[in-house]
Amino acid sequence: MVLKAAVGVADAKKLLEKAAEARKMAYAPYSKFCVGAALLFENGETVCGCNVENASYGLSICAERSAMAAAVIKGLTKPVALAVAGGGGTSCPPCGACRQFLAEFNPHMSVILEDGGEPKIYSLKELLPFSFSLDDARGGAHDGCGK
Repeated sequence: MVLKAAVGVADAKKLLEKAAEARKMAYAPYSKFCVGAALLFENGETVCGCNVENASYGLSICAERSAMAAAVIKGLTKPVALAVAGGGGTSCPPCGACRQFLAEFNPHMSVILEDGGEPKIYSLKELLPFSFSLDDARGGAHDGCGK
């Protein structure tokens, strides 16, 4: 089932505003690079997240994954749109790890980024054209173990 969002400019702006609010809660004492994310679900609910850094940098979590993890605990697993706010009115696209993580839930969701203070809408599939999926993990044409 392909879940697509018909996200208009007005809705995109509202979602970006929610991401900007979430950004204010970021814990980024090391990089000082605060990011907020807002996920819109097929039922109309929005869940936000922010980046949370750690002194052991690899243990940090991005805003996008933070939002999706918060959504899963609420039973929400079908996002249709994501907005990301990194501050300064400039584009802050999800990192590769977040793109792959989100593709697990809907590779066709809309991704809303700021561009000079205005929303610019992409599809996650456009940003991550060759995501790894459950079908790939099951082995496809090979047994997955090299035996």
